[in-house]
Amino acid sequence: MNTSTLITPPALVRRAEQQDTQAIQALDSAHFIHPFTDHGDLATRGARVITRAENIYVWDSEGKKILDAMSGLWCVNAGYGRRELAQAAYDQMMTLPYYNSFFQTTNVPAVQLATKLASLAPKVGDRSFEHVFFSSSGSESNDTNVRMARRYWDLMGQPERKVIISRHNAYHGSTMAGASLGGMSGMHAQGDLPIPNITHIEQPYHFENGLPGESEADFGLRAARWLEEKILAIGPDKVAAFIAEPVQGAGGVIIPPATYWPEIQRIVDQYGILLICDEVICAFGRLGHWFAYEKFGIKPDLVTFAKGVTSGYIPLGGVMVGNRVAQVLIDKGGEFNHGYTYSGHPVACAVALANLEIMEREGLPQRVRDDIGPYLAKRFAELNDHPLVGVAETCGFVAGLVLVKDKATRQVFDPDLAVGMMCRAHCFKNGLIMRAVGDRMIIAPPLVMTHEQIDEMMALIRLCLDATLAQLRSLGHVA
Repeated sequence: MNTSTLITPPALVRRAEQQDTQAIQALDSAHFIHPFTDHGDLATRGARVITRAENIYVWDSEGKKILDAMSGLWCVNAGYGRRELAQAAYDQMMTLPYYNSFFQTTNVPAVQLATKLASLAPKVGDRSFEHVFFSSSGSESNDTNVRMARRYWDLMGQPERKVIISRHNAYHGSTMAGASLGGMSGMHAQGDLPIPNITHIEQPYHFENGLPGESEADFGLRAARWLEEKILAIGPDKVAAFIAEPVQGAGGVIIPPATYWPEIQRIVDQYGILLICDEVICAFGRLGHWFAYEKFGIKPDLVTFAKGVTSGYIPLGGVMVGNRVAQVLIDKGGEFNHGYTYSGHPVACAVALANLEIMEREGLPQRVRDDIGPYLAKRFAELNDHPLVGVAETCGFVAGLVLVKDKATRQVFDPDLAVGMMCRAHCFKNGLIMRAVGDRMIIAPPLVMTHEQIDEMMALIRLCLDATLAQLRSLGHVA
């Protein structure tokens, strides 16, 4: 793999080293409201100040080097320090920094990117994707899905089909519709969510929801049939769509059994409802394919994307609109009264094109599928022998493990102990970014990782698990 373009420019390094941590923290506390943050707690701790990045590492304002096993926020697929992406943004800014896509107007990068994405999206069965709607984030894209799905059924003469079914513990964004589609109870507790005509079924999480002695295969079928039960309870003539992530990301890397998606597909086909595949995390090589629906044999009607399309270098999201929906919107719909100021932003689209070119040139999806994904699976499975690990599992280049009090019985810790946050603190202390979702510890590293870097990461993970175990023993919480 060519790594010559992963060098941080010297000027950026100099600027980063000149930061005064305490001064930045004081200004941060005084003026910056962070996402998903307890600001009273943050004020006492002080924000971690990240100043520069290169390849799979970031540095803080104290000069500490940290292995970023979360790709920023699931998005830096091509790694940090890619000069081509900065150059693409600069060149486009000097040519056409912005123009809108309203009023029967377009721009070249948006057209080129829509064409490129259509070429990368594989046809599965009778479903194909020739059209793209652009936004600036996954949240906006899932709001778009709600509008598109309901508009589709209006045009099909079935306006009563408004209900969209999602899953508990799913994440589909932070906007009113996105947060409603998601199944996070903490988000629903604020802002009178979910909005009407959005409902949820249980997630396909065998470790938590499987019955004693129930195989993963049997559980996968039972979990999928929760969708059928919900459709019948609501009335098939009232259900517009089912939305789901191929693998739940923010919910803790919840990997469904192999039997789950084929049964989901049977159900949506039987009742004629739209299938929305949220691939904000899973697309662009993360699971070893350009789009993860191909991996699972899913036949979606709408596919949400964001994050990895630009490797996070600049905000961009969108919806791949399947022909079943697109042709109805185009042929019957007239004006679609929906859109964003930055839909098809020329700079974002130019960066995305450069990013996809890198991923193609270096074969990053194929590397995940054939090389580093299997190697990560092999190394991560070794954690199953750790006293704190109930189960460790991977899918492509995402992975998760469950911290348990008793390995033999899979007894979990009291949630009030916040063992996951305890482990996360040890990770940061030892130069590793690993995310805690309750007591699940998860990773989604950059796709440019080498075998040696995977080994480095795994050594750090084991070190942090050992430190967490030692702390729990000292507190008397484990034997």
